[in-house]
Amino acid sequence: MKHAVEIFFRIALLVLTLFIWLWALNQPLSNTMNLILIAGSVLLVFPTVWLGRMILDRQPTTSAAAWITTFVHYALGILFGIAIIRAVTTHQDWSGWVLPVPTEIGLLLVIITGAAGLFSVINLALKGLGAPFAIALSKKLAVDWMYAWTRNPMVLAALALLLSLGIWFQSTLFVLWVLILFTPALLVFVKVYEERELEIRFGASYLEYKTRTPLLFPRKPRG
Repeated sequence: MKHAVEIFFRIALLVLTLFIWLWALNQPLSNTMNLILIAGSVLLVFPTVWLGRMILDRQPTTSAAAWITTFVHYALGILFGIAIIRAVTTHQDWSGWVLPVPTEIGLLLVIITGAAGLFSVINLALKGLGAPFAIALSKKLAVDWMYAWTRNPMVLAALALLLSLGIWFQSTLFVLWVLILFTPALLVFVKVYEERELEIRFGASYLEYKTRTPLLFPRKPRG
């Protein structure tokens, strides 16, 4: 019964998230409203992360961490998703400097970073028995393949993909948005919330993994 309730909530949250994403995709909005969604949605990530961490610290148990993490992941999925959808679909409306980089190079980078992101998802599914976006929280600590080089290959691939999109769009403002706003918000989530919940769920094994594997930029595995 408990497992069925958990599945129901995950499906309900996924449907809600997809509905909101579709709304964000299809809305003809003014430039002002568009800017509010692109910047404001990302800014809301910060209080959401701190609130999630506060609740997590009050109930630092494995079962509570799983439930809290599910809601935090979907909340951030909605916020980041709205911002990305609006930024990508309206990038041509952004006035600003044009990056002097051939679009072919940008497209090649998009393909490479997109493939890296897909492989990181497969890596987590096979080695951690989980899926991104809280569809299925990892049942094991993924420490092999890409996760042997960096603790957050999916985060690194996502940021690289967004930067690659900015290069493909030849949009300096898009790249600056990724670097100045999106990247700090995503890294705050990783450092403030995700590392704590992984410590609660996996204990000493995660702490040991954390000491030998870099947070973001890959390094050759030790030993």
